[in-house]
Amino acid sequence: MALLAERLSRFQGIRYSPAYARIEGRITRMIGLTLEAVGLQVAVGECCIIEVTRTLQVEAEVVGFSGDRIFLMPLDNIEGLQPGSRVIPMQGAGAVPVGPQLLGRVLNGVGKPIDGAGPLNAEQKVSLAGKVINPLSRDPIRTTLDVGIRAINSLLTVGKGQRLGLFAGSGVGKSVLLGMMTRFTEAEIVVVGLIGERGREVKEFIEESLGPEGLKRAVVVASPADDSPLMRLRASQLTTRIAEYFRDQGRSVLLLMDSLTRYAQAQREIALAVGEPPATKGYPPSVFAKLPKLVERAGNGEPGGGSITAFYTVLTEGDDQQDPVADSARAILDGHFVLSRRLAEQGHYPAIDIEASISRVMPAVVDADHLAKALEFKKIFSKYQQNADLIAVGAYAMGSDPETDLAIERMPVFRAFLQQKITEAHDMRTSVQHLMMSMEPMPQG
Repeated sequence: MALLAERLSRFQGIRYSPAYARIEGRITRMIGLTLEAVGLQVAVGECCIIEVTRTLQVEAEVVGFSGDRIFLMPLDNIEGLQPGSRVIPMQGAGAVPVGPQLLGRVLNGVGKPIDGAGPLNAEQKVSLAGKVINPLSRDPIRTTLDVGIRAINSLLTVGKGQRLGLFAGSGVGKSVLLGMMTRFTEAEIVVVGLIGERGREVKEFIEESLGPEGLKRAVVVASPADDSPLMRLRASQLTTRIAEYFRDQGRSVLLLMDSLTRYAQAQREIALAVGEPPATKGYPPSVFAKLPKLVERAGNGEPGGGSITAFYTVLTEGDDQQDPVADSARAILDGHFVLSRRLAEQGHYPAIDIEASISRVMPAVVDADHLAKALEFKKIFSKYQQNADLIAVGAYAMGSDPETDLAIERMPVFRAFLQQKITEAHDMRTSVQHLMMSMEPMPQG
């Protein structure tokens, strides 16, 4: 007995470590983009390596399970995959590079540079899932953020930490407006997520809309339309995580994600592929559960920390403002700006529909005089729009209504005020001054 105890004591301190365990699985089925594997002990959200061929390995994420069957979604192309291919769980997966080295760089959905400027050499790596902030611990929105757009600064003032939706159809100047914000904003850091866009538009946005000067203080995460839905989903999460890192460093961050609709569509593809039943207009319930989880990660940090002011573009197919994704986004955001196709067709840029747009925090971040002038501006502008058809056909007689007369008189000034060239920048002080000037009585005679 003593001899046995002596032998066992030699192994004391040697413990089994799961990090060295190599439990492999096998691919048994492939339907569409979904892979089924058996023989694995992994949790939803963990990553695995699939050996597609002897020379090609593809990362995949666990998106569901049924009994002992594990459902995987690959990040890249899996052409050449055969039944029985090995599936190996990854150790320590899910970390993404962060640090000041990211500024001026363009990354893909997994944080790898795609701009040909060499490796990142990031100073640290963090988990893709950010820390959840207690809503009662967040710093209230009390200060303005200058975005360089006169109509927004004066009539739809943005607060630091606010989350807004940019609702637009195709071809109404959405990308141009985002590019203007990146160049003209007073925010210290700009993080741009180009999710599900055409590959051509990615390069155009970086070179033309953003420009060399804008790129110096920006990080761009690009996942074009031909990427897998999981890659597009991962790119959205990476964009938010990078913004969270800079916020945690006490910086003022402007987050621009184009678009929230593509994020929802990527989640829809994944959910339908694993068998989740469709609900509202083909969108499964998990889509509407994930939207607020992504959006709520933006905003102010704890008192004394930084802030993330976020703009999420929402594509309104056929300019339908009641699209389920648009309707859900409108409910969870702190305001929405609507870009009008009618204004864009008239050559009015930026094509912001002032009547249909709102900033919910504006009353808390501007003074009483500014707010009163903005409300008066909208009232007069709306009065003209109500009588626009009568005015256009000459059916309105001047003198019939003093308010309409005033609206007709001011409309040329208002239209000039709302338009802005893509090379012009108007800071907050200048924007408010122009608003006050537009409201002054017109000279007589």
